[in-house]
Amino acid sequence: MNNPRPCILQIAIDTPLDAVFDYRWQCEDDQRPQIGQLALVSFARREVVGLIVGVSDQTDVPVDKLKDALAVRSQLSPLSAQWLALAGFAADYYQRPLGEVALPGLPKNLRVLTTVALDRAIKKLAKLDLPHDPTPANMPLLNAQQQQAADAIGGAQGFKPALLYGVTGSGKTEVYLQACAQVLAREPDGQILILVPEINLTPQLEGNIRARFPGVMLATLHSSLSEGERMLHWLAAHEGKARIVLGTRLAILSSLPHLKLIVIDEEHDPSYKQQEGLRYSARDLAVWRAWQLRIPIVLGSATPSLESWHHAQSGRYRLLPLRERAVKNAVLPQVKLIDMERDKPQDGLTSQLIAALRQRMERGEQSLLFLNRRGYAPVICCESCGWISECTRCTSFMVLHRPEHRLRCHHCSLEMRIPRHCPTCGNVDLQPLGRGTQRVEEGLQALFPQARVLRIDADSTRKKGSAQEAFDTVHRGEVDILIGTQMVAKGHDFKKLTLVGILNPDTALFSQDYRASERLFAQLMQVAGRAGRAGIPSEVLIQTRYPQHPLYGAVVHHDYDHFATALLEEREQAALPPYLFQALLRAEARELATAIEFLNMAKDCVAHPGITINDPIPMTMTRVHNVDRAQLLVESPSRPALQAFLREWMHALREMKSRVKWSLEVDPLDI
Repeated sequence: MNNPRPCILQIAIDTPLDAVFDYRWQCEDDQRPQIGQLALVSFARREVVGLIVGVSDQTDVPVDKLKDALAVRSQLSPLSAQWLALAGFAADYYQRPLGEVALPGLPKNLRVLTTVALDRAIKKLAKLDLPHDPTPANMPLLNAQQQQAADAIGGAQGFKPALLYGVTGSGKTEVYLQACAQVLAREPDGQILILVPEINLTPQLEGNIRARFPGVMLATLHSSLSEGERMLHWLAAHEGKARIVLGTRLAILSSLPHLKLIVIDEEHDPSYKQQEGLRYSARDLAVWRAWQLRIPIVLGSATPSLESWHHAQSGRYRLLPLRERAVKNAVLPQVKLIDMERDKPQDGLTSQLIAALRQRMERGEQSLLFLNRRGYAPVICCESCGWISECTRCTSFMVLHRPEHRLRCHHCSLEMRIPRHCPTCGNVDLQPLGRGTQRVEEGLQALFPQARVLRIDADSTRKKGSAQEAFDTVHRGEVDILIGTQMVAKGHDFKKLTLVGILNPDTALFSQDYRASERLFAQLMQVAGRAGRAGIPSEVLIQTRYPQHPLYGAVVHHDYDHFATALLEEREQAALPPYLFQALLRAEARELATAIEFLNMAKDCVAHPGITINDPIPMTMTRVHNVDRAQLLVESPSRPALQAFLREWMHALREMKSRVKWSLEVDPLDI
């Protein structure tokens, strides 16, 4: 029997320190821990779980300072070298320590101090009667374009990125499913990863997948799962038992040892970009992961992001178009513009839209009113002295939520009762300004007292499962008029919906964000696409004060191609992404001057030939939760040059002594 002897474990820990840490571990030679295993260690006076990224016989740490690892989680098979490479790439590209990327990507129950949850999940998975029959059920016939796309995706070998550009209702989901069937049939242990942008899109797609592949284990990964559920589903994917994994952006960091195909649905959606912590793009990491594994990836959308469209036009991605709707006789809805200068709205609705709603009710058809503003009104004011309900902690307004009798800030969540009188002059006649979904709902119930009206937004779907229950109510035909925010704008297939009314889209036309027009067009096209999917003639009515605007003209003609081409030309002339690469340094402090001062110091701390560093400016939403925020934009026409500069810059920034809280975002979406 061999005598135990020490080895050195190099362990990544979830900490802002950009380093791995050496620990001693006593073991026999044939029982040495493996790279990719988890270990329990003592770090900074607490016990934490870290990831073993190296095993060695030597260390530069003095013996008297070397700590012993407390335990190695040997019951869990190691994370693969490919997964570690993915975490390493994300850490390098987004300029974060490896531990801050790898550890948060794992289920919380893997990172706790005991192994009770892990042991329970391993036993539960072992007891499951796992299906092993990839034969698809109820495979419908595809039209020619769908079949061509499904064969191109399912039959692809090696790294083959494809952009599935299909109009709303063109049957992109069916193309995904039939391509998946080909991959599952060809690869005995192959796994497929399907990403959707939002949690409320998972139940409908999950039902379709289970119905199509009853003999295949499906795992779902998203933030609404309990920690026990997430642990079990992650483990099923990690052990290769789940053949299909469906999830939101966090699923891109799941362990999939036999991954053979990646599907990104609604690839244009900004929800794929994480907005706190590690600010990664799940779509971009998915493309890198497909390249790393030499497997095909498909990005699907009716309104692709300009980056993906640019890649398709340049030949980097293969373009797979679906130009017609999948249901026989189903045509795209007719889009009409209502000039609000001529047809003055009453309670937010023009007479033309009210008449269209009444007509649908008489026919027993459903209508959708889209307004991307929740609450009752964006603000309340005093007409006597001009007081406005401003948030005391943010540079924003308190939104009126009338059913709850509350004012609420949507940025810091501060709540207060609606004041009985003006805090400045005492006037009791306080008026709401503007309209949110709650106010539109109230107006509709007054206009159509017999109508079954349902509102779906972040306020009405706070409880777990309430969103799916609301959508099921619509699908059963128990709703006449649906009012919703962007939650209802994509992915849902409402069979009886024949009218979409779009309220107040004009504000995005004059945004300082250069991506605003791209997002507005995508939003309008997506919500318009909810109508007429079952073959019933349908229409979309857009209320606007600017009917001559070219963006609305492109929406009327369902003309994404020309709109995207024109927008790309503008971006190229203005030297904006995708023709330029950006990073954004944000700073937060109690005083704005402190944040600006830090950014000015950061601007000059490293030489930057060929890199443009703009002057620091306050963020649009300058103050949030009593913290002032400023930003510094860094730009370069070369991605490698920008990355090289950022590595050097981050090292210098970490050396700077400052109480300012700062963070770097690569490829920012909101500037």
